[in-house]
Order: sequence, then structure tokens, then C-alpha cells
Amino acid sequence: MKKYNFNSGPSILPQEVLQQASEAVLDFNGIGLSLLEIGHRTQWFLDVLSEAQSLVKELMQLNDDYDVLFLQGGATMQFMQVPMNLLGSNDTAAYADNGIWGKKAIEEAKYFGNVDVVASTKDKNHSYIQKNFSVQPDAKYFHYTSNNTVEGTQWHFVPNVDVPLVVDMSSDIFSRPFDYAKHDLIYAGAQKNAGAAGVTLVVVKKDILGKTGRKIPPILDYQKHIEADALLNTPPVFAVYVSLLTLRWIKKEGGLIEMEKRAKARADLFYAALDTLQIFKPLVEKEDRSLMNATFTIEDKDIENKFLEECKQHGMVGVKGHRSVGGLRVSMYNAMPLSSVQAIVDLMEDFDKSERG
Repeated sequence: MKKYNFNSGPSILPQEVLQQASEAVLDFNGIGLSLLEIGHRTQWFLDVLSEAQSLVKELMQLNDDYDVLFLQGGATMQFMQVPMNLLGSNDTAAYADNGIWGKKAIEEAKYFGNVDVVASTKDKNHSYIQKNFSVQPDAKYFHYTSNNTVEGTQWHFVPNVDVPLVVDMSSDIFSRPFDYAKHDLIYAGAQKNAGAAGVTLVVVKKDILGKTGRKIPPILDYQKHIEADALLNTPPVFAVYVSLLTLRWIKKEGGLIEMEKRAKARADLFYAALDTLQIFKPLVEKEDRSLMNATFTIEDKDIENKFLEECKQHGMVGVKGHRSVGGLRVSMYNAMPLSSVQAIVDLMEDFDKSERG
């Protein structure tokens, strides 16, 4: 049976990336060794790391004021590593609370300084993005989550604030042209659009570092990683290589302009159907809907479970919503072909028609 991968993460990867990665496990670039057993300080891996770093900067259109790190611990580790490196104990950072990941980041930041939640969408179950808010000029930074995988909202603009910008882009990085240069720190778990689970991308403007006045354990200190040329400890070699392959694929396919074109085509197809069907109910205001994660529901939970069973019977995986909110979710990342979206739209239309008699 053909499978359709709507998982929110780890998520769908390009087939050619999977093929190349699988070949490297057996024999990396014809050297007679598996990628899994080469030393991380060999020239073989140094070339992988250097090319991956270069492609990140190229796609983001960033200069050498920024450094690119491939770290471990996921975006969840960054919830604490960001304030540890940027926020002094007597300082205040501004945060947006647009859902579960923003809330987690806020709670972690409180261990290191003061937090001012300047934008919150709790009043409407995080079904929209707040547009009008202000940040105090003495805030050390403003942190937001550009795309909310659980709630299905997305920032379609860069916040206009007069303090350093920090963004968690775990689920929409490299999916669209974006003014990365307006940000001082960008981070993302790789397992959506940037590779496989196991590596976290951190892109940081160097002049924002070293100002907290606190001692930081070296393994958690961005500056120490930069000084060590991103090799302070053994990196996740395989995951970095998959990220390189994914970045190559994005560039080859037309870069971020093409990724956005495809993302809009997928989202337009899906949301057009969602808005016309009677059984399925969208959860997010139209102007703030995510191009990556469409969230919706069926009010009758027995019918919702029946639909999930239909998805299973048709090889569609990952349609069940996040465990914290329930409902339904279709994730449509860079590697997803439009035909997969058409397949679930066809299923939804047939199901809607049959349930209405």
C-alpha cells in the first residue's frame, strides 16, 4: 500500500536524500567506510560540515557576522540555552506565547532572568497571531515561534521591534524567503525541513554573545562552540550529513522561492477543500493559517475516530492531532508532493459526502 506521510516531525524527506543517506551508511563517497564510522575530525567530515554551514548562510543570505552551529538536544534544549547565553540574571527578555512551544520557552527562560510576555493568544486557544504589541526598549531580546506546529498558526511577517530578535523556526525554516538578517539568533530542530532528528541548527550573530556576566558551562556556551569551529564535542555526524543533503536538494530545486511556491500550492489546495466541507472545521483564522501544519477537527469524536480509521486504511499516517490538543492535523513540509495533498483532499471529500448521506 502506498503511504502518505503527514507526520509533523520527524517528517517527510526527499526521496533522493533518503537514497543518498542510505548509500552513505554502507559506503560514504566511495571511501570504503560507512558514514557512521568516520572520525568527526577527518577531512571527510570537515568537508561535510563546511559545505552545510556555507549552504545555510547562502539560503538565508547572511554574511560572516553570523556563525552556523549544528548542536544536539533539539529545539527544547534551545529553550534554556538561548536565555543562558543572552539573558543576565537581572535582565528582562520579551516573549510571545502563541502555543505550547512558546510557553515551554517562556518557562525555561525564567530560570535565567525576567520574562515579559508581550504577546499572548491564549484568549482564543492560540487560533491567531497577535499583530499589535510592544516591547520595552531595555529588553535583551524578543523571542517568538515563527510556526506553531501544534496550533497551526504562522507568523507571515517579521515582528517590528527595536531589540534583538530570536526566533524558533523548527517547523518552517527553509520553507520561504524570510528576512533572516533581521534576526540575531535563529534556531530549529532539523527534523521538519532541514534534515533528520538528532541535530539542531543554531545561527547566531556573534556580537550578541558574551554579555550576560555569568559563567556558562562550555558545552552550553555558543562562543565556545564557535571558537572550536563547531567541533567542541563529537557532532551527530549522520544527522549533519542528512542536513547537508537536504540543503543541497533545496538549492537544486530552486531555493526558498520555489519552496514557498510549492508550500502555497499545497496549502491553497488543502484549505480550499477544508473551507467547503461541512463535517470538518478549521481551527485557525484564515490570515494566520500555517503553510506547514493545517489543524482542524470534527465535532463528533466518534466520526473523527472513524475518519482516522479511513486515513489508516488508505495509508495516510500522522493525521491525528498533537496529544495535548487532539483534533486533526495535516503537515505539509518541503518534500511533500502536491499529489499527497490531493489524495487526502479526495478522501475528505468522499468522507464528508458519505457522512452527510
